[in-house]
Amino acid sequence: MIDTSAAHPPIVDRDTWSQARQALLPLEKSATRLNDAVAAQRRRLPMTPVENYTFIGADGPVTLIDLFAGRSQLIVHHFMFDPGWEQGCAYCSDDADNAIPHLAHFAPYDVSLVRISRAPIEKLQAYSTRMGWTVPWVSAHDTTYNQDWNWTQPEGGEVSGFSVYLQVNGVPYQTYETRGRGIEILSSIAGHLDIVPYGRQELWQDVPAGWPQAEVFTQIRRHDEYVEAAPSSSRCCHEASSATP
Repeated sequence: MIDTSAAHPPIVDRDTWSQARQALLPLEKSATRLNDAVAAQRRRLPMTPVENYTFIGADGPVTLIDLFAGRSQLIVHHFMFDPGWEQGCAYCSDDADNAIPHLAHFAPYDVSLVRISRAPIEKLQAYSTRMGWTVPWVSAHDTTYNQDWNWTQPEGGEVSGFSVYLQVNGVPYQTYETRGRGIEILSSIAGHLDIVPYGRQELWQDVPAGWPQAEVFTQIRRHDEYVEAAPSSSRCCHEASSATP
């Protein structure tokens, strides 16, 4: 536990706190409107045709069009998993846990979502089982898809991110992609951390003097590697029910 006595927000009465909270609200609303404007421009981007690559899925070969699963739009999570690695990237695993909602919520919007990596399908399936994920995951091991679209660098390094496709008359087109901090708009953990007092606890963040900070990504682990285990669902439900009048 962080020593909160060493660094914390100023302590004020409730009225003063309410005034400070309301003073921040216009800036938050401006950020929301800016995000709306960016999304509007994103929807107006052109699109470019993509080869109908063949990947290897859990049940054998599948094409890029197959990954749409009969829907018009497809989101691809580019997960860094080099063929020589025995487990997937910890940071991509964080994205897999926090940037992907329950897939059922995509259906009304005619959207499918899949994960693509270069590791062989056997490694992807084993790691997915270990992590408890259900998102469809296919291997690009036997294609040039990653290299063609710069998800694997010329020198061999893997790149993480998300890309978006639309199919028109059976032809896939890329409409958008994002990498680096562009992924943050999809991550629930980033959003949650941005509303707590100590934030993401990374050196780049603008925080008051004395706030806990560390190098970027040093807090992130695969979810089964943290020392302190999260409370079980049954415990949380029991506590919630016992606290309800």
